[in-house]
Amino acid sequence: MRLLLPGIAVMLALTANLCAAKRPNIIVFLVDDYDKHETSVYGGKVLTPNLERLAREGITFNNAHVTSTVCTPSRYTFLTGRYAGSSYYPEYLALFPPGQQALPAFNVGLEEDNMNIGAVLAKNGYATGFVGKFHVGPSLSDPAFRSKYGLHDVQKNTPFTEKLNRQQFENEKQFRRAVRDYGFTWAKNIYWDNTKAPFQSHNPEWTTAAAVEFIEEHKSRPFYLHYCTTLLHGPNGAWHKSLGQPKVTGEGIIKETLKAMPARSSVMERIEKAGLSSNEAGYLWMDDSLGVLLDKLDELKLSDNTVVLFIADHGSGNKGSLYKAKGTEVPCIMRWPKGMMAGVRSDQLIQNTDFVPTWLELAQTAIPAGYKVDGVSLKPLFRKPGSPVREYVYQEIGAARSIKTRDHSYIALRYTGDQVAGVRDNNRRHLKSMTGLSGGVSRSITTHPHAYSGDQLYDLKDDPDTQKNLASQRRHARTLKHMQDLLIRELGKFPQRPYGEFFTGGNSIGGGSYADVFETLRKAASDKKKKK
Repeated sequence: MRLLLPGIAVMLALTANLCAAKRPNIIVFLVDDYDKHETSVYGGKVLTPNLERLAREGITFNNAHVTSTVCTPSRYTFLTGRYAGSSYYPEYLALFPPGQQALPAFNVGLEEDNMNIGAVLAKNGYATGFVGKFHVGPSLSDPAFRSKYGLHDVQKNTPFTEKLNRQQFENEKQFRRAVRDYGFTWAKNIYWDNTKAPFQSHNPEWTTAAAVEFIEEHKSRPFYLHYCTTLLHGPNGAWHKSLGQPKVTGEGIIKETLKAMPARSSVMERIEKAGLSSNEAGYLWMDDSLGVLLDKLDELKLSDNTVVLFIADHGSGNKGSLYKAKGTEVPCIMRWPKGMMAGVRSDQLIQNTDFVPTWLELAQTAIPAGYKVDGVSLKPLFRKPGSPVREYVYQEIGAARSIKTRDHSYIALRYTGDQVAGVRDNNRRHLKSMTGLSGGVSRSITTHPHAYSGDQLYDLKDDPDTQKNLASQRRHARTLKHMQDLLIRELGKFPQRPYGEFFTGGNSIGGGSYADVFETLRKAASDKKKKK
C-alpha cells in the first residue's frame, strides 16, 4: 500500500490541476448610466457592432435588473452579491444603527473583511483585476482615508496646475493600493469615483490599455477582471467633447497619446457614415473598447473558456427611482462559448445579486463561512434560458422598495420619522435629499405622475411605461396583496431593519399618514426642475 501512495498523490494532483484548468476566466464589463434601449441589440438606433457580436455568440437577457439605481449601491452589489441594504459598512451602520429603518444609497461601500468577489476568487487561485471606476470606497474628503494612503485633497473644479496634475497622478497610484487592500490581486488605472474638472473627460483608451495588460499578464491561469468604464455617464455632449481630450486621464494629463483602441478620429467618421450624430458618439466609443477586449481574447485563444458579461450599473432616464424602464432594467448580454447557448434571448427575471453566486459556482469555489449572499446562481439559464431561476426581483433606494414579477411592479415609499418631521419643518437638508438621487424618486418626478405615492402598482404588460397606478383599485386588491407579501418576504432577510408598517419599530412610520409630506415634496421637486 505504501508503494501506491506516491502514485495516488500524483493522480490527485493531476486531477486537481485539470479541474482548475476547466475553470473559466470571467470578465465583467460594467457600463455607467446606460439605458437598455440605447444599444442596437435592443432596437436602439446606434452603432454597437461588438455588442451585436456578443449577442450572436451568447445570451441576451431581456429582463435583467439592478437592485439600486445609483452608482455606489449598485456597484456594491455587483462586487458582493449582497443588497446595499445588507451592507455592514461602518458609515452605513453609523447612519442607520440596527433597529432603525435604513436608507441605502451612496452611503455603502466595500467592507474591510473583504467579503467580495475579487478577494474570494483570489484566495481560490484566480488572478483578480480591477480597472476603471471604483466608487465603492471612502470619500477623498475623509481625513482618515487620506491619512492612511497619503492622499492629496484634490478639490473638484479647481484651475489646472502642474502641482495639481502631480497630485492627481500620485493619488491614482494609492487608489490602486487601496483596491488591492480590498483583496484584488491587481489594480490599475483607477477612477476612485466620478471624473471631476479639470480632469473631467472620458478616456476609454486609458482603461482599455490596463485591461489588455491584465489579460496578457494572466493568460496562463484563471482570471477575473472587473472592468468599469466611465462611459456612458452623460450628458451626451460630454462624450463628443472628450474625444478631443486624448491625454486627460484618471491620473491627470499624460504626455503620450494612447493607442489602445481604434483612432478617435474614426469614431465620428463611422458615426456620420451611419447617418448618426455626435449624440451617438459615446455608444460607438464604448463599443470599441469592448471590441478590443474580445479581439484580445481571440488572439490569445482564450475566448472559448472566458465568460464575458456586458451590463450597466443602472438606467439613466429614471435614475434614482425604482421604475423599470430607464431605471432598474438594464442591458445585459453574456457570452461563454464553452458553457452557454449562443444567439438566444432569455425573458427570465435576473438581478445583479445573482452574478457573484454564479461566478463562485463556475469557479468551483464555495461561499465562505459568514459571507452573506442575496442572489442565486444563473448557471441553469446557460443551457435552459427559458426556465426561471426566480419568481421576482427586488429593488431599494432611499425610502423606496420594490418588487417586480414578469407581469407587475409594486413600489412602496415609506419615509422615516426624521424625514417626515424634517419636511414638515421645511428643513432644506431633508427637502434636498428626498428630492435628490438618494430619495427614492429622483428624476422620475417629471415622467411619472404617481412618483410621490406611498403605494404604486403597475401592470407591466398593459402599461410598460408605468403611468397608471392600480394600487387603489379594488379589482387589483388581490394582486396588490400578493406583491406586498413578496416584499415582506424579502424585507425579512434584513434583520433588525423595520420598514413602514411591514416591519414596525424604531424610526419607521406606517404608510397613509403623511399625504401632506408627499404634496410638499411634489412642489419642491417641481420648483427644483424649473430652476434648472
